Amino acid sequence: MKDYQHILLAVDFSEHGDYVAEKARSLAYRYQSKFSIIHVLDNIPMPDTNYGKVIALNHDSGYELLEIEKFKLKQLGDYLGVAIDQQCLVWGVPKQEIVNYANEQQADLIVLGSHGRHGIALLLGSTANAVLHHALCDVMAVRLPTP
Repeated sequence: MKDYQHILLAVDFSEHGDYVAEKARSLAYRYQSKFSIIHVLDNIPMPDTNYGKVIALNHDSGYELLEIEKFKLKQLGDYLGVAIDQQCLVWGVPKQEIVNYANEQQADLIVLGSHGRHGIALLLGSTANAVLHHALCDVMAVRLPTP
């Protein structure tokens, strides 16, 4: 079996994100592979009304959110030892952007967190499930600790 050459960590800055990040860093160290991080900012949902789309946020909110998320990503990247040019922050649909970025960067393993819920249909979160079924490379879904 060939070792992993490029590991992509998909982060969402959730409560157990550090647990998943440590797993990914450990694998990258073990395989001496290239290590990248992606964080996808979900598109802001805008409800339809009789007057069209309504954005309940002020016009600076998107910029402020972007700056906060950039800071978090840089902080995590520094902690994990991931070069700034291997840190990606994009707007979009997480399941699509993670797979697209993995393909573009020729990652051969995507690492992300997954909630262990009951029942077959809830085995993986929707993002983890979609990435698993659409990625062209291996996917490691790290089961998140339950409270």
